[in-house]
Amino acid sequence: MPGMEPQIQYAKTSDGVNIAYATAGSGPPLVWIQTTFLSHVQLEWEQPVLRAGFEAIVAGGAMLVRFDPRGTGLSDRDVGDVSSSAFVRDFEAVVGQLHLDRFALLAIETATATAIEYATRHPEQVSRLILMNPAGGDAGHYTTRGKNWLRLADDDWELLTENTTAMVFGFGYEEAAIDQETFRRLIADSVDLAALGEQLRVPTLVIRHTGATWLTGDAARTLAAAIPDCRMVSIEGNYINQPGRTGRAIRDFLPDLQEPSNAMGVTTRSSAQHPGASNLRAVLFTDLVGHTEMMQRLGDERGRDVLREHERITRDVLAEHAGTEVKTMGDGFMVSFGSVTKSVECAIALQRAFSEREGEPLSVRVGLNAGEPIEEEGDLFGATVILASRIAAKSEGGEILVSDNVRSLSAGKGFLFVDRGEFVAKGFEDPIRLFEVSWRESQ
Repeated sequence: MPGMEPQIQYAKTSDGVNIAYATAGSGPPLVWIQTTFLSHVQLEWEQPVLRAGFEAIVAGGAMLVRFDPRGTGLSDRDVGDVSSSAFVRDFEAVVGQLHLDRFALLAIETATATAIEYATRHPEQVSRLILMNPAGGDAGHYTTRGKNWLRLADDDWELLTENTTAMVFGFGYEEAAIDQETFRRLIADSVDLAALGEQLRVPTLVIRHTGATWLTGDAARTLAAAIPDCRMVSIEGNYINQPGRTGRAIRDFLPDLQEPSNAMGVTTRSSAQHPGASNLRAVLFTDLVGHTEMMQRLGDERGRDVLREHERITRDVLAEHAGTEVKTMGDGFMVSFGSVTKSVECAIALQRAFSEREGEPLSVRVGLNAGEPIEEEGDLFGATVILASRIAAKSEGGEILVSDNVRSLSAGKGFLFVDRGEFVAKGFEDPIRLFEVSWRESQ
């Protein structure tokens, strides 16, 4: 199937670590995090059970995002900090580079601490959270069998890595495992999952496989009880012998998933099949360029004053042009319009307002696309939205870039468009032709 194979790229964290990430497919994103001590975005795709799950998500029209946390897989290996907060920085780097605004998140075992911490920091981005067989550094999360496995890190590291990687990737891939010293630091970093869970404000599903005999059931039950909006599903068996039941649990929890079409039991519903599909909309994204650098230069108080002014100007212009604010991401906005013409007029008015403003310069990039997005609970999803975000990311400060759809639907309205050629947007198979709005010369 076209677009099924993962595309592997790198993102750099705020502390300079290179993180390998892989994407496959297009549509509403699902971020899937493997354990923080054994992850490899390339080799996982070659493992039959994992691949079946990955392909089911992609085949249904979703974009699957996976990444190797620092110290694992294809990411930088020689790293000092392997705390859950450090893994959150890895997560933030990948999400930032992909410009993911809202997504479902699935985390397995030791990755659950990272997922919880990320969802607590960024509840506006995580729509649903799935925690499978949660475990932290706390030895109380492990059964006697699990503790004996951990003890091998000191007694026979070669045996530990050989057998652990063989369970996931097959024999001969010991280099995929985290190095010994990093592993020790990771396990020594005890995490109180229940305390983290109490802070969550995201709908959450905890899945416990009774066949995961290296983990106690107490960790899952205690965590589920601590999370305010949480349901728990207990599944007899393990990852391999109960993929269908696991898939059904995920499908029942995530509104964008539909009936199974393969052994894993997980597929997603495409935009065309979604009962909430709307009529034609224009979707506009804005992004304040250099936001982080500005905050560092001006300081929190002054920087926040400038951001408030940016928000005020944006909302005033939206109100004048019938734009509906879908969400704000702190340094940018997602907006929908019932009229494509109004959306272009609004984009021009925004750039003019920022260019005429005195004081701290505000350089904003704008991207526009038109189509029939999925509407659900006041939010918009689907390929139309994703492409609008990709177009905004392609633009420079002070620019307005639009898709060919927008140019065609607003032809003859006095706008001046400059052909910027084609580019291949991440998650889309066909090249997209872009046009720049010459807003200084437009009426």
